[in-house]
Amino acid sequence: MDEKEAPPQPPPTAFPHHHFSPSTTCINCGGPTAYPTPPPPSSNPTYIPIRFPAVNLPTNPTNTKEAIMRTPVPQSQKVVPLQPPYSFQTPVKIISSQNDIVRLHSSPTFANFLGFVVSLSESIKSHKLSDPCHVSPAVCTIVDVIEKLIAFVDEIPPVPQSARYGNVAYRTWHDRMSSDAESFMLLLLSPDLRDAAVELVPYFTDSFGNSSRIDYGTGHETNFAAWLYCLARLQIVKEEDYQALVSRVFVKYLELMRKLQLTYSLEPAGSHGVWGLDDYHFLPFIFGSSQLIDHKYMKPKSIHNEDILENFASEYLYLSCIVFIKKVKKGLFAEHSPMLDDISGVPNWKKVNSGLLKMYKVEVLQKVPIMQHFLFGSIIKWE
Repeated sequence: MDEKEAPPQPPPTAFPHHHFSPSTTCINCGGPTAYPTPPPPSSNPTYIPIRFPAVNLPTNPTNTKEAIMRTPVPQSQKVVPLQPPYSFQTPVKIISSQNDIVRLHSSPTFANFLGFVVSLSESIKSHKLSDPCHVSPAVCTIVDVIEKLIAFVDEIPPVPQSARYGNVAYRTWHDRMSSDAESFMLLLLSPDLRDAAVELVPYFTDSFGNSSRIDYGTGHETNFAAWLYCLARLQIVKEEDYQALVSRVFVKYLELMRKLQLTYSLEPAGSHGVWGLDDYHFLPFIFGSSQLIDHKYMKPKSIHNEDILENFASEYLYLSCIVFIKKVKKGLFAEHSPMLDDISGVPNWKKVNSGLLKMYKVEVLQKVPIMQHFLFGSIIKWE
């Protein structure tokens, strides 16, 4: 590193960084391990407590960190059905600047999409994955489709290569998935909606990573949520399906993506590295924290209890994510996943869930490098 170059700093987060080091300087970030007592509100009007124990904010907080803290918690919305006459079209990329992001976030369509994500989160609140729920024929069809994609992985083994990331066999898998995508969509569409396939296919194929870069990240995951939102606008899936969309469909999608990541060594797309929430995913942490709201025994700090992880990861997405991270990353959890380690200090799951929703909006849906790949057509309109 050039001697004039500043050391990399952790990205802003909705959750304050705390320290466990007994020394006076944190070995992770170089910051002090003790903070002065927070001032009374009247003496510092810019001070914004997040949780107890509170930590003083810097005099001039960064724009992103301030944006996360000041962002209202996103609220659920009922999906607005798409009304005929339809004018389905191949969706295209439009976003290229921060001005486009501002325009997107002020649009009713975007608010409705984000409200749909919040509704999915609320549908699974305080529920285990195995809890009984309404499972419609459409949900069964989606699960069957993802099962087929999982089978494709078994039929297309990775090829021997020296590169650590990006096994080129993934491109073969992606080509096969893409070639079958339209037929998969037609399984879900009634005769009067068959033309919607031209619009649904691009969202679907973009949900599983990029075949050129052989990578996957939160933008692709957001495309999968957008695909489900399109199905909801077309009333192929309805509000009574939401719990199953998380506990059956999204769980199966997560199984597929983990298999793809491990089999083909997908590169993380746009990862923050050690300071990111996760190399690949965001939504399972939102849904998983909602599952654990008001749980009698499990608290955010319970992620450090190996017995809890072993016994309950199959029922709770958040715990499943922690187990997977510990499986693929070596070393101390606080060192390779400091942000998740910090979140474990939040008092309850409701605060974790609301903080993650705000963070998702700011750190994923407001980022040009991620949202420049988002698609717009007649179902998700550019307004």
